[in-house]
Amino acid sequence: MEQFIVSARKYRPQTFEDVVGQKAITNTLDNAIKSNHLAQALLFTGPRGVGKTTCARILAKKINENAGETSEDDFAFNIFELDAASNNSVDDIRNLTDQVRIPPQTGKYKVYIIDEVHMLSQAAFNAFLKTLEEPPAHAIFILATTEKHKIIPTILSRCQIFDFKRIGVIDAKEYLAKIAVQENVNAEDDALHIIAQKADGAMRDALSIFDRVVSFSGNELTRKAVTENLNVLDYDEYFKTTDLLLENKIPEVLIHFNTILSKGFEGQHFISGLASHFRDLLVAKDKITLDLLEVGDNAKKNYLEQSKKCDIRFLLQAIDMANDCDLKYKSSKNQRLLVELTLMQLASITFDGEKKNNKPYIIAAIHFQNKIKRKSQSKPALVKKEIEPAKVVPSKVVTKTTAEKQELPKPKFEVKTTRRRSALSLKSINRKKELETLEVEYDQVEGLPTDDFDQNKVILIWNKYSEILKEKGKKSLMSVLNANTPKVEGNNILFELPNHLMKDQLLQGKHPLLKYIREGLNNFKVDIVVKVNEVEMKKYAYTPQEKYVKFREKNKAIDLLKKTFDLDL
Repeated sequence: MEQFIVSARKYRPQTFEDVVGQKAITNTLDNAIKSNHLAQALLFTGPRGVGKTTCARILAKKINENAGETSEDDFAFNIFELDAASNNSVDDIRNLTDQVRIPPQTGKYKVYIIDEVHMLSQAAFNAFLKTLEEPPAHAIFILATTEKHKIIPTILSRCQIFDFKRIGVIDAKEYLAKIAVQENVNAEDDALHIIAQKADGAMRDALSIFDRVVSFSGNELTRKAVTENLNVLDYDEYFKTTDLLLENKIPEVLIHFNTILSKGFEGQHFISGLASHFRDLLVAKDKITLDLLEVGDNAKKNYLEQSKKCDIRFLLQAIDMANDCDLKYKSSKNQRLLVELTLMQLASITFDGEKKNNKPYIIAAIHFQNKIKRKSQSKPALVKKEIEPAKVVPSKVVTKTTAEKQELPKPKFEVKTTRRRSALSLKSINRKKELETLEVEYDQVEGLPTDDFDQNKVILIWNKYSEILKEKGKKSLMSVLNANTPKVEGNNILFELPNHLMKDQLLQGKHPLLKYIREGLNNFKVDIVVKVNEVEMKKYAYTPQEKYVKFREKNKAIDLLKKTFDLDL
């Protein structure tokens, strides 16, 4: 069996033109060599597999090539590679600095490539500082690292830094296509695109995946073979899921999700991929954002077709819900149920085709609308049954009990109500509040009387209601009503109180009081305005010291009482 050379080594770029996705850096280095502006210390930093070491070797070779050397063997004598991961001690750096002093035997420059330079110890960095700052004229240092933040600032300040970026999906796919041609592999465009996406910007990883998939499928590299070998969900699964969601087929969606789980995929992998699928559909709806769609040509056609079926509002809501499910997945105790619930909600977004829901309810919006509609139709009937509309009747019809009890001018109408409620249930309490509210809101009834009134009449009714409260045992509210005298301002009754606590207490019992006053005055547009008078508020004593001062103002003998019995406040 012949020795197999992996594609990452076999197709390692030998010139700057062959380097994928780093044109800005390669052009800069090439121009620096041509114009003799190359620094003596360079730092290549970036993710793994993007070409840092490759560019360092090409640069070292090109430096001596311009110096007059032509043989690759001669170049090898002047290039020294040091792995800082295994040679990270002070002694290793001292040996390096000793070698730097010796000029090259052939060529003009000696190039030192130190890979994984962040692995050097603190002492090794310090030993390397002086040599790096003032190297001999024939020495050039190229440092490479994936973790620039671990290098001490004094080293960074002595280097010219080049940041390598991740390789784009399109660039990686095109490079893989060239290699597939050279290897006589018939590869589908979508298959290469999936490999490039899986590599996540690292060309070395893309080539390793390519070798693995070719070993699995042979010379025919299909999208199905790639997705099966890499354990990646195929685009078709997401397209099918989205079609089922748009058609509101909840049972079919759940069965489809179960099929995906049976293939060994995790629920989070599926829901995060579905969120990305919705994002791609949203991107495909506008020609301006179409370039953001990083998929193969065949997949792009499918995205464009399905995006026409999807409303932007649906996609935005679906992305939000899928992303929320992805965030909650790790902390959920029943992860499968979480994903299934999200799928049911997604399938319910467009349940009502004419009026889509504002919220992702599983039950269609029309059921809620019908329920509200039935409730609104039934509610007036209930009110009509229990609370008849106000009727204007002659003053002679007023019952004798009401006239005797109030001893006031007879109202010209009465509100007839039939109340059947129990004070032992929450429902009856809520119903009582509704009745009180309905009884007070006379503004909804047209044609009610608005007789004139004066302040004396208001005070009479006010005091009468205070006596009624006393009979019922509501002394707290009674004391609030007796705290001041109501005043008439236009069509309103102004009542001032010394503090906000008393105001809140009065507002709680305002509805029955207002009803009583309106019926007594035969004016159903009058209202009560409660204000807090801060000046009056200061007159009241709350603390023991303030009470003591009040008592002393009324009777100075209280000082003698305090001294005699040695009283304390």
